[in-house]
Amino acid sequence: MKKIELDIVALSHSITQSHNYAVVLGEQDGRRRLPIVIGGFEAQAIAVAMERMTPSRPLTHDLMRNAFETFSIDLKEVVINDLQDGIFYARLLCVLNGDIVEIDSRTSDALAMAVRFECPIYTYEFILDAAGVILEEGEETESETSPIPIKEKKESSLKNYSLPDLEEMLSEVIGREDYEKAARIRDEMNRREQEM
Repeated sequence: MKKIELDIVALSHSITQSHNYAVVLGEQDGRRRLPIVIGGFEAQAIAVAMERMTPSRPLTHDLMRNAFETFSIDLKEVVINDLQDGIFYARLLCVLNGDIVEIDSRTSDALAMAVRFECPIYTYEFILDAAGVILEEGEETESETSPIPIKEKKESSLKNYSLPDLEEMLSEVIGREDYEKAARIRDEMNRREQEM
C-alpha cells in the first residue's frame, strides 16, 4: 500500500469530547485533514516538543527518546496503520543494528515521538477515506474552537487573541511551567488593561 505523508497542522480542544484535544494531521500534498482525539497529557507531550520547550525533568516521551539514543535505536518513521471502531493504531518503524524493527504504539504516543525525532508521519488511503475531512478552499484548520498554538509565533501574534483566550493560554503555560511564555502573555494582558 502507498503511504501518504502527513504533518501536524493543529492542536485544539476537542469539539465532541470535553477535557480532550484533537490533533489535526494534514496531507502534505493535498487538502485532506485527519483529526484524532487525544487526552490532555498526550496533547501536552506533543505541544511541549513542537514548541521546543525543555521541562525541568524529562517527560515520558523524552525518556523514551533518551533510551532510544542511548541504545542506538533510530526512529525512522511513524505509520498510522489501522482504524478500528473509531480507534487509530500506529507503529514506530525503528532501525536497530541495520534491521527494521516495528513497535506497536498508541497513536498519540507515536506522534509525540515523531515530533521529538523529527521523523515523517504516514498513513494509508483507506484511513483518510474513512476518517479524513477535506478542507474547503479558504478554510483553515485553526478555525477549530479554542486553538492552542503549537509552533512558537512572533510576539505580535498575541495581539490576535481575545482576552479570554489569553487567560486560558496563561493557565496552560503556567501548568507546563513555561514561565517565559507566561510572562509574555501577562505583559500583553497588562498592555490591554492600560489601554482601557
